[in-house]
This record gives sequence, C-alpha cells and structure tokens, in this order.
Amino acid sequence: MKRLTSIVLIIVFSISTAFTPNTSSQSVDTNAKIKAVFIYNFTKYIEWPQEYKTGEFTIGILGENSALFTELDKMSKVKKVSNQTFVIKSFTNTSQLDNPHILYIPEDSTDQLKKAIDQLKGKSTLIVTEKPGLAKQGSTINFVVQGSRQKFELNKSNATQRNLKVASALENLAISVN
Repeated sequence: MKRLTSIVLIIVFSISTAFTPNTSSQSVDTNAKIKAVFIYNFTKYIEWPQEYKTGEFTIGILGENSALFTELDKMSKVKKVSNQTFVIKSFTNTSQLDNPHILYIPEDSTDQLKKAIDQLKGKSTLIVTEKPGLAKQGSTINFVVQGSRQKFELNKSNATQRNLKVASALENLAISVN
C-alpha cells in the first residue's frame, strides 16, 4: 500500500507539472525531469532476473536527449536502484548497446527501435519509448500524452518475453497494450 501511495503521489505531481511552460528563465526541462522521475520509479516496480541484481544498474539513452541524460545523471549521484548504484550511458547507435537494464529511445531515434530489439534479443532490458504505437512494435513502456497529461502504455507480453516481472501496482497505473 505504501508503494502504491508513493507512485500515485509521484504521478499526480508529474501530471500537474507536465505541461508547465518552459520560459527562458527556467533552466530545467520540465518534461525531461518528469520522465526521469518516471524512469527511476519504474525500477521500483519491475523485477529483473537475479543476475541483473549485482554490479551497476545501467540506464541507457539511444540517441540524443541531453536534458533527460542530465536529469537522470543528477539522480544517479544521490539515489540507488535497490542496493545498486546506477549509471547513465548515452549510445549513438545500436551497435554500442552493452546490455543496459533500461534503454530509453527518444522520439527522434525511434527508427532504431527494431535494431535495438534485435541487438538486445535474449537480454532482460526494459525498453522505454515515447512515440504513439511503439508499445505494439516492441517496447515495454511507451510514454504518451492523453488529454494534456503524461501517461504511459505497458505491453506486459514484451516484459514477459524479456524475463521482466511487472508489479500489479504499475500495471494498474498503465494503459494496457497487447
């Protein structure tokens, strides 16, 4: 119950600030900050296989998204994923992928989704995207905007194929996609 309350509060905060105008006096990309919080919180509700629970926890970004990289990097300096420290890596193409726990593919890099899926076949990588329809094309979680609110789709069968277990609390908050 405590976990569910925690994630609901984060989502309420995220939704309430998702579309705050970004004025020149703001130095923070609000959407990047919100997505960073979502991505970090996904780690609390996804279970990776035992062999992924040692060493550093890696969140990779395929393509360019410096604002998200910066926000996740700030978090990595003060937070952990369970008992693991976490690092943020940037990949310019799929041949560089080295089995991250989470791979985020920004909208302008979605043309690399199929290659990323092929490159990570047999690995337990949570693939997160941000373009409508991509949860049906292979990502596990896909950010979408509905009615001016930031939400996310979840394709549980993609999670199962990657040997990832999704907590029911996360399923209940997601838009289910098959």
